[in-house]
Parts: sequence; C-alpha cells; structure tokens
Amino acid sequence: MAHDHHDHSHDHHHGHDHPSELSEIELRVRALQSLLVEKGYVDPAALDELVETYETRIGPRNGARVVAKAWSDPAFLEWLRRDASAAIHSLGFTGRQGEHMVAVENSQDEHNLVVCTLCSCYPWPVLGLPPSWYKTPAYRSRAVIDPRGVLRDFGVELPETTRIRVWDSTAEIRYLVIPRRPDGTEGWDEERLAGLVSRDSMIGTALARRPAEMPA
Repeated sequence: MAHDHHDHSHDHHHGHDHPSELSEIELRVRALQSLLVEKGYVDPAALDELVETYETRIGPRNGARVVAKAWSDPAFLEWLRRDASAAIHSLGFTGRQGEHMVAVENSQDEHNLVVCTLCSCYPWPVLGLPPSWYKTPAYRSRAVIDPRGVLRDFGVELPETTRIRVWDSTAEIRYLVIPRRPDGTEGWDEERLAGLVSRDSMIGTALARRPAEMPA
C-alpha cells in the first residue's frame, strides 16, 4: 500500500489484524534472555552485542546482496520488479516473514519509505531483526503523516521536487527498498557494491553509502 506524501488519509483495513508473530518470538527470546542472565550464564553486554550483530551486520547482508545484484544485473532487476519473492528466493533467502516481497526502487524523482503502521511486520530473511525504532509509535505514525520530517531526523535531506512514497508493510506483503546506486561505482563487483548498502537504506531512512564513506 503506497501513500503519497500529499495524501494524509490512511486506510487501516488491509489484513493487519493478525496476531503478531514477532511479539510471540520476541516474548520467548526475552524470557530466555532474562533466564540466562539471571542464572549468570550470559553477560547482558554480550547478549546486546549478539542482537546488534544480527540487527546491523549479519541480517541485512542478505538484502545488501539482493540490491547489489539488482544494480549489476539488469535481468535480475527486471525479475525483482516482476516477482521480487521469486527473485529473492533464487539467491537462497527464504523463510517466514519474507514469503511475499515487493521491491520498490528509489530514483532521482522518487524516494520510498517503508513502515508498518499497526505492528512491526518486517522482512526478516533479507533484513534480519527490525531496529527498535521501527516498532515505535512515533515512527509508525509520523512516517505516514510527515515522511519528509522523519527522513530529516535520520539526516536525509531530499529536494522538494522528490516525491516520497510511503509503503505500509502487512502480514501479506513486505517491502524492500532498492536505493539509488551511488556515482563512482562503475565496474565494481557485487561484493564491493553490497558494502555500500546499509540496512536503513533498504527501509528508506538512509541513502546508500557513497564510495568516499567506505572505510579504506
């Protein structure tokens, strides 16, 4: 479901009344965490480090590979546009919370932002764990009402002429943003390109890193 940033109306009736699988999983994880910490098996800091690894490093690598392939391989990009689920599955990234994927592409004139207004649907197989801010009521409501302001909060200033489209993830459909390929990356291989793709750039709250921003 796309929202133009000129259109503030919002339809809440789109298959969102599912019991959130995420919260059940999260509850189990939290219970296990507190048990392990309580019994002294696990250092809370080490646990945080583990979660951080999945949130920002291991998880989003799958999505980064999808984006890098889309940037390098026109046939794959075409397949992503036509049937993102099948194209993503072809790379071996499958699993619950990622069965029905739609890829949305950023361009010079259009920027895409993904939110889940009613809970926290998120494409786990390609992005790993959702960031904590993704689940906050502030992000969920403001992304629809004031997407430009939200992007500004994340440090993304877009020209006034750029149209912002907001996509509302549901239990049925999850979205993957294909950020714009940065200039100066001609001839890069997919692995190097994937290094430019951050998790937030695939949610739409960031742009892909420029080559100058990469560690030497």
